[in-house]
Amino acid sequence: MALIDRIKYDSPSDDAVVWKYPSEDIRLGAQLIVNESQEVVFFKGGKAFDTFSAGTHSLSSGNLPLLRKLINLPFGGKTPFSAEVWFVNKTVKRDLRWGTKGAIQVIDPLYNYPVSVRAFGRWGMRITDVRSFIVQIVGTQTSSSSKGYIGSERIEEYFIGEIVQRLSDALAKFFVESNVSVFQASARINDLSAFISDDISPEFQRFGIEIVNFNVERISIPQEEQKKFQDILGKRMEIDQISQAHVGQAYTTMRTFDTLEKAAQNEGGGAGQLMGAGLGLGAGLGAGVPIGQQIGGAMNVHSDQQVQNNDPMIKLNKLKQMLDADLINQEEFDQKKKQILDSM
Repeated sequence: MALIDRIKYDSPSDDAVVWKYPSEDIRLGAQLIVNESQEVVFFKGGKAFDTFSAGTHSLSSGNLPLLRKLINLPFGGKTPFSAEVWFVNKTVKRDLRWGTKGAIQVIDPLYNYPVSVRAFGRWGMRITDVRSFIVQIVGTQTSSSSKGYIGSERIEEYFIGEIVQRLSDALAKFFVESNVSVFQASARINDLSAFISDDISPEFQRFGIEIVNFNVERISIPQEEQKKFQDILGKRMEIDQISQAHVGQAYTTMRTFDTLEKAAQNEGGGAGQLMGAGLGLGAGLGAGVPIGQQIGGAMNVHSDQQVQNNDPMIKLNKLKQMLDADLINQEEFDQKKKQILDSM
């Protein structure tokens, strides 16, 4: 096989990321031409040796110091040697896509409810450390038989798994640290994108890759889960209202007894008046009626629960929570809001 005296690669497509020179028989003195945005790595025996940046390089023992120990020079500087030559494209690849093939289970921090989430978006990367990239990612891969090079889709396939694996933890961390419901994620999509980018960047740096952009474009929750959550939230709100009613009733009763106790301590005051008005504990209470309710009514003490049920601020606040959780749309919110305000 003829010795190679000129090594150069003109990429036919910007999609090319890595290309291996087809021949390994090279001679010292050969011309290595590296285009702008390219970098070349020499391999021998499975080990990465010298790297060359853009420019024209005459291969000699002077600029191949690591090969010097491996090469004898019996031919006056024209010694042939074998080595793998890898060209790496260092331009930015921006329009790469990522997406979860299956749903990721996330616990909603506001409602403590498990939600199935799928996410989709775009990302971009640039190779900053070609030696680390070649050794860890490319390894012994061969060029695609149809294209003659390793394209971005091959690199993309490798890293999609890395992105999705880290995405689950990053999503959970974002919702917890931001105290944001999963159902409100669409309104915080830019913050979510920046958070995930910062979280996954160190892992990519390990492979000699810089994340230049990472965007979450869509967060998807199955319709059946949204409906199920809506039903559960509605029941939870009913339970909260019942609990508040019981607390309000108990508070009313306790306050009534406190008032009676103070009146009893005043011999000439409220206790005698209450007895005179026919509100004695023995004669004034109807059979089968809770004592707290009769005494509270006699002293004109209103139930806190009744006040809460009629408080428009509480109603509007709950209505806004349902809108933020996408349980009702804007039109439904506006209609209900008008009804509440009109009832004031």
